[in-house]
Amino acid sequence: MRSDANTPLEYLAELPEDRRNQISLVRDVILENLPSGYEEVMNWGMIVYQVPLSHYPDTYNKQPLMYAALASQKNHMAVYLSGIYMYPDKQKGFEQAYRETGKRFDVGKSCVRFRKLEDLPLDLIGESIASISMEVFIKHVRSIRSSKKSNK
Repeated sequence: MRSDANTPLEYLAELPEDRRNQISLVRDVILENLPSGYEEVMNWGMIVYQVPLSHYPDTYNKQPLMYAALASQKNHMAVYLSGIYMYPDKQKGFEQAYRETGKRFDVGKSCVRFRKLEDLPLDLIGESIASISMEVFIKHVRSIRSSKKSNK
């Protein structure tokens, strides 16, 4: 479900109360653990945590680099962890740690889907968000882009 909200608070206000409460709690965990430099904005119809264009303007689509996101979809809620999914070892470690929690494991390419907050290991989400500084993330993206250019 795409939103036309302009701010995260407008987005939250649009949600039904039960979803608003759950998304708000996940948002709090993200904000408490978000490394400095990333900004919280509305983009692509969801709450996005991104690298400002002032820090990395050379993106392939002229949009800021998305590090993470949070959304309420039609049949579920989702945390998008694009940052850790760019690192195979971090992705594997995240998925292993998630399974070890015994919570319902429902992931996509870069998203963790949940129907209720109890399904989500909030400590692990916080640790994952905190795990990559903006500078390291930008450096990694640059290295990926330069290796793709050299392979052409």
